[in-house]
Amino acid sequence: MAKFFIKLILLSQLLLFASQLKASDESFNNWLDNFKNLAQSEGVSKNTINEVLTNVRFLPKVIEYDRYQPEFYEDTHTYISKRTSNNKVKKGLILYSKEKKLINKIENKFLVEKELLLALMGIETNFGKYLGKMDIISSLATLSFDKRRSAFFTNELLTLLKLIDKKVIDKNILFGSWAGAFGNFQFMPSTIKNYAIDYNNNSNIELKKIDDSFASAANYINKIGWKTNSPCFISIELNESVPKKYLNTSARKLKNKRKVKHLKKFLKNSDNYTSYDDMVAAIITPDKDIIPGSSTLKPAYLVFNNYELILKWNRSLRFALAVCTLKDKIKNEI
Repeated sequence: MAKFFIKLILLSQLLLFASQLKASDESFNNWLDNFKNLAQSEGVSKNTINEVLTNVRFLPKVIEYDRYQPEFYEDTHTYISKRTSNNKVKKGLILYSKEKKLINKIENKFLVEKELLLALMGIETNFGKYLGKMDIISSLATLSFDKRRSAFFTNELLTLLKLIDKKVIDKNILFGSWAGAFGNFQFMPSTIKNYAIDYNNNSNIELKKIDDSFASAANYINKIGWKTNSPCFISIELNESVPKKYLNTSARKLKNKRKVKHLKKFLKNSDNYTSYDDMVAAIITPDKDIIPGSSTLKPAYLVFNNYELILKWNRSLRFALAVCTLKDKIKNEI
């Protein structure tokens, strides 16, 4: 009798899940019809709409990934150590050795350190090993249909359709991350539109190739204001006297930035930071609002302008810390 009830419960759960999926599919199809009309009103050709959106589908796995990103549950130490290992540094050095002439040329042209470019590629795709296999059109459509960040992803999907329409991007190679990012550096469609370049002048922007992808990443970082040989962050210990208003726990917008000489009174061993006195910085405590039971004041970092620029690439305090950490590790080995 107990087994019968267990089977009955499992069956009812499966039927409920199936009905939810059917409802989602029906709602998604209705959304898709409306989106096609929107795309046409935005100037996307009927031919592109029909060709690109014919096989688009709702991907439940994308919603699952969106809700459980590592930035939202891994503590800072774990997150950084996983992404800046000695093995990761070694892979970066191998790639640099293989493409040294090209990477140095791009570094000199765009005034962006090769170590930063290698670090970004290393963390985004493990130097091109993990580009993602998701159907980007369906991923963007799923996230546009979802209400959490619908406006953002609707704009990204429209932008991608326009790029396909103009033959800037080949629709047949659009496989990447669950979030709709593409290529060695995981560019979103709006980033492709604004910063990607055809560096090798073959009339295609190929972001899975070293030359176009490195040049496009360097162009992006340069255009948003990167300063060469300027620090991203330094690890600090805070005094208990630091006012809570100075503690940034969100990557959305860093608040209460001050020159380091004004923040030093809140730091232990403050004399160690004299060389940074005239630099503007913010204090971040990245674990506080994410990791249950974490300390209010540990870990803590002073972050500078270059760090904030990495946040424009990916709005994650941990991501920016990891990129800058890997950058410094690679620089020490080159």
